[in-house]
Amino acid sequence: MGKRSRQRQKNQNTGRDDRDNAGWGAGYADIVKENKLFEHYYKEQGLVPDGEFEEFMEAMREPLPATIRITGYKSHAKEILHCLKEKYFKDIQELEVDGQKIEAPQPLSWYPDEQAWHTNMSRKIIRKSPLLEKFHQFLVSETESGNISRQEAVSMIPPLLMKIESHHKILDMCAAPGSKTAQLIEMLHADMDVPFPEGFVIANDVDNKRCYLLVHQAKRLNSPCIMVVNHDASCIPTLQIESDGRKNVLFYDRILCDVPCSGDGTMRKNIDVWKKWTTSNSLHLHGLQLRIAVRGVEQLAVGGRMVYSTCSLNPVEDEAVIAALLEKSEGALELADSSADLPGLKWMPGVTSWKLMTKEGQWYSDWSEVPSSRHTQIRPTMFPPTDKDKLAGMHLERCMRILPHHQNTGGFFVAVLVKKAPMPWNKRYPKFSPLERPPPPPPISSPRLSPAEEGGSPQEGEAEKEAPTGDPSAQEAGANQDGVCGPPPSKKMKLFGYKENPFVFLTEDDPVFTTIQSFYDLSPDFPKLNVLTRTHEGKKRHLYMVSKELRNVLLNNTERMKVINTGVKVWSRNSDGEEFGCAFRLAQEGIYTLQPYIHSRIITVSVEDIKVLLTQENPYLSKLEEDAHAQAKKIGMGSIVLKYIPNPNNPAEPQCPIQLCGWRGKTSIRAFVPRNERFHYLRMLGVEVFRDKQGVGQKRRDGDKEGEGEEAKEEEEGAAAENEAELDLENGGENGSESKTASSNQETSR
Repeated sequence: MGKRSRQRQKNQNTGRDDRDNAGWGAGYADIVKENKLFEHYYKEQGLVPDGEFEEFMEAMREPLPATIRITGYKSHAKEILHCLKEKYFKDIQELEVDGQKIEAPQPLSWYPDEQAWHTNMSRKIIRKSPLLEKFHQFLVSETESGNISRQEAVSMIPPLLMKIESHHKILDMCAAPGSKTAQLIEMLHADMDVPFPEGFVIANDVDNKRCYLLVHQAKRLNSPCIMVVNHDASCIPTLQIESDGRKNVLFYDRILCDVPCSGDGTMRKNIDVWKKWTTSNSLHLHGLQLRIAVRGVEQLAVGGRMVYSTCSLNPVEDEAVIAALLEKSEGALELADSSADLPGLKWMPGVTSWKLMTKEGQWYSDWSEVPSSRHTQIRPTMFPPTDKDKLAGMHLERCMRILPHHQNTGGFFVAVLVKKAPMPWNKRYPKFSPLERPPPPPPISSPRLSPAEEGGSPQEGEAEKEAPTGDPSAQEAGANQDGVCGPPPSKKMKLFGYKENPFVFLTEDDPVFTTIQSFYDLSPDFPKLNVLTRTHEGKKRHLYMVSKELRNVLLNNTERMKVINTGVKVWSRNSDGEEFGCAFRLAQEGIYTLQPYIHSRIITVSVEDIKVLLTQENPYLSKLEEDAHAQAKKIGMGSIVLKYIPNPNNPAEPQCPIQLCGWRGKTSIRAFVPRNERFHYLRMLGVEVFRDKQGVGQKRRDGDKEGEGEEAKEEEEGAAAENEAELDLENGGENGSESKTASSNQETSR
């Protein structure tokens, strides 16, 4: 682990240059893009069609185009797309810089609804044109507010192949930095009229620090259906949920298994891979990748889909893992045919034969050729199955390999697995009662798997060992006392990183709800049990909400998992609010979740009203149009909802609902909206806004300090987070992240 950590630090020290090259065509003049071993290896493997190898290598040496994906939920995403096409892309098409005509961004042909675009514009060109600088400011600001993600094109593929529906329980096993996780969340919330989809996303990563990057990404979507946890994916614990008064094992409908890899498909943005690449990288990672994949299919529900992906082109990390998994499953898994799922995407079918090469250049075509001295580094699962009928039955050609020169992308591999039956080592014993200890699983015998090579991957039965033995009722009473879900005790598990505050669910008769209920006229079906706070003692500063299903997971797995973050903030304490009838003001993060349950303190506003509220600090009530002014005069001082309802008869106005948190003062009214969200909504309303390097943010914060103390503090914290996010964007190829290569994200070997 120490060696890997030092390697990670070394990578981070050179990370800025590394990432500057990612997507904007800059830098790295000092690294020669040559690796004879790499060329020799892939020529011999025959992965590239005849006559295309030189084109393949030329593409690998070219900078990767910048790609952006429009995030958010459907109606808002359409408005952002309209803004991009009408205000920016049109002007860029006619633009020339230094006599060179600028190539306008183009949509990715295979991504649905034109929600993803790519461009070859370099930073140098952007700096030379004021119009392009405006476009760049737009991208930076919209990324900070979560409406656009800078994400590599091929990274967008796995979530699209998962076929997410709003009721699915989803596990993202190696989730950081979180761009794919964001896609999964968006798909859960396809219907914006449903504040709490039945499904949820549990996003896991082994690296505690990267978990916080993951939280930052997920929080931009303001979903009550996401939980971030910190575990080694190869032995991620089996969770329980309560159903009809019984404890059942949680099986996931969809699993994304985007494993750590050697990353040779990322050479176009991670230039240091050129000098560091050797065949031993894949040999070292194969066992870990297989253990993670095995753990994934164990937790997959029968009928569910698991997508396995890597940013490596190497069959040892790709088809070899899939073949070993299929053979081990004894028919419980099958590869799905996804050839028609993404029309327009060019890909090569998976291969059925490949060879292994050591870093010294020694080739092996079969396990029988490997000398015993190499048996610790080379394992039988790294080779293709020798039984031709069994190999044909696996349909490895259904795997998808994306080559960089076909559509000007990075290299990538993806395979979709469907679970047809329980895994063989799980069905050999009868189903056990949730209150009984299961017997240990039998040893798994396979001609291609040895116990040592299996790496001691815990099976579904073994995972139950994490639960303490003894009286089950006492055990559960301890876990659920006072509705508290905190991190597991240090004696139970080895935990690293920061100590998290507990997750404390409120009861229906909590005194907090007395004033909230009457002040906001909450509907009777408001799910009070889904509200939580992060403290045992003292005044509750913030209140958060999770979905009913995530509450179930939290309450029943306190001892099993380390939760980093969950829930969306819906209320924040405001010390001045008590004199107006309620100590809690609404939080913008959770307004779309909370508003359907609120029946008072709502002001319906027009486009002109929103412009006034977002461009002036504390406008007088009289600045509002007549209708909104009349509504505001009927409402007492305190927190309010400002609601815009689209008019389908006026297509010039935004056609998506807008809900803002505000404050009704004695004679004035204001919107409590973070700076970048202000910019976002103003752009949607047709107002040109440009980022002042310091003035805008400073003015906004100074103005807030004149208002309520808590609000001013939060705005300061928010501004700091926004500044950090801007730094990330400037440095990052994929929302300020590094690639998920072996050097930057290693699971611990068990």
